[in-house]
Amino acid sequence: MIPIYTVDAFTSSPFSGNPAAVCVVQEFPPDDKWLRKVAAEMNLSETAFLCPMDQVGNYRLRWFTPAGEVDLCGHATLASAQVLWESGVAYRIEQLRFHTRSGLLTAKRVDGGIELNFPAEPVSPCEAPPQLAEAIGFEPRAVYKNRMDYLIELPSEQAVREFRPDFRALKELPGRGLIVTSPADDPEVDFVSRCFFPALGIDEDPVTGSAHCALAPYWKEKLGKTQFKARQLSSRTGELKLRLSGERVLIQGQAVIIVKGLLLH
Repeated sequence: MIPIYTVDAFTSSPFSGNPAAVCVVQEFPPDDKWLRKVAAEMNLSETAFLCPMDQVGNYRLRWFTPAGEVDLCGHATLASAQVLWESGVAYRIEQLRFHTRSGLLTAKRVDGGIELNFPAEPVSPCEAPPQLAEAIGFEPRAVYKNRMDYLIELPSEQAVREFRPDFRALKELPGRGLIVTSPADDPEVDFVSRCFFPALGIDEDPVTGSAHCALAPYWKEKLGKTQFKARQLSSRTGELKLRLSGERVLIQGQAVIIVKGLLLH
């Protein structure tokens, strides 16, 4: 029997933020079929698979959506750290080291939550692919892209809240998906965003840590700041604290374990 958890990430309140499954295995299977089946069965935006390594506090970490494996995921990494600390597996370890497809990621306990150390994924201006205007219903004034996502800025928080893309057209967009963002109305928040990944089987992701690896450098250029409070405006809503440090983004948030169980097969 294999331990598995459901964790709400980037929130301090149950049933909000972004839910992730966390599955703790002693070794990865020789092929990915079982991992894909578990992720499809959990049917959450991400299922994280954690496997301990020989060195204490080091884990191999992989992330799967219901449609397949992804290169980077913030909320499932936060959820994984919460599971390791709250379950007592890593009780005395102050910093966890995750070995992933995006290199070494770390998590440490800080006042008010957990701080993740992720690579910055800055966007650059690009030509709008022909599918984009069809997907969003207008010609964007400027389009940006990194190795994963497209990003567009909308004129207001209200425009972000009311944004309704054509998911069928958006699914044909090259890459992982689309981030939309704007300045926040709340003076305590720097910017807001929403994230859409229908190609991964996720029409809208509730709270996306990896997207903020692009958003933090983007808003640094706009606002001249290196520290931010961000809010993702999905129906579940999520809050993140961000700090740029060289080519890294430090992402701080909280997480709540909702379900503890065992996989029987």
